[in-house]
Amino acid sequence: MDDNNFYSIDRLVEFGLCTAVARQMVESMNAALSQQAMPGYNKQVCAPGFWVVFDGKSAGPFDEAELLKLIMTARVTRASYVWKPGMAQWQTVENTPEVLRLVALTPPPFTS
Repeated sequence: MDDNNFYSIDRLVEFGLCTAVARQMVESMNAALSQQAMPGYNKQVCAPGFWVVFDGKSAGPFDEAELLKLIMTARVTRASYVWKPGMAQWQTVENTPEVLRLVALTPPPFTS
């Protein structure tokens, strides 16, 4: 039989062994990498707070929980102006989806 032929049994066995070794190397490297701790991976990124205009003066920053309290006490309404880092200018709550969704979570005033 011709040993230079790719389809000879020796070449096929060699190819199979090389494939098995390569697969094992990839699996062991993936296992080693998945066990390594990545610096900063589990750190919670603090969302920047919102600033709110009260009586013509800005106040803040307020986190989401504080902002929700202000909305529930009606100190912040849809017409209030808010700003957070990254915004070009002050906008009303009506035009700020992150805060508007908090307004949607609050129940309407009760009237009997």
